[in-house]
Amino acid sequence: MKICLLVIGKTDAAYIRAGIEEYEKRMGKYVNYEMKVLSDVKNSKHMSEEVQKEKEGELLLEQLQTGDFVVLLDEKGKQLNSVEFSTYVAQKMQLGIKRMVFIIGGPYGFTGKVYERGNDKISLSKMTFSHQMVRMIFIEQLYRAMTIWKGEPYHHL
Repeated sequence: MKICLLVIGKTDAAYIRAGIEEYEKRMGKYVNYEMKVLSDVKNSKHMSEEVQKEKEGELLLEQLQTGDFVVLLDEKGKQLNSVEFSTYVAQKMQLGIKRMVFIIGGPYGFTGKVYERGNDKISLSKMTFSHQMVRMIFIEQLYRAMTIWKGEPYHHL
């Protein structure tokens, strides 16, 4: 199975990029993983929140393939602890899903069309994080899920 993290806009902060790169390097041992970064919507400063959300939604939906299992990282999603998340990902891997796509939306969230396309929603926390921080937190949790699944000691560090 391939796991794809779909995000809008580049990661500006060097320390966040470094964290993401570290966990991406570690992930290669476990699963075919990529983070696909889509360009920010142009002229978003002159758009309403709704128009920006629509344009971002179009960009996201264009990246999806027919058989993708799509998980929205969303504040309204279910919350899982690390062991539950590991079980969740392992179950999807065992179902023979070819590509599992996790999506982090833009600053205003997702449009109805993106919600309709999503197969599931997961919340990383009741707290709010910047979109850039969520990237690093998510990839660390994905790495942790893989080590739990493989019975490796990282989870207990």
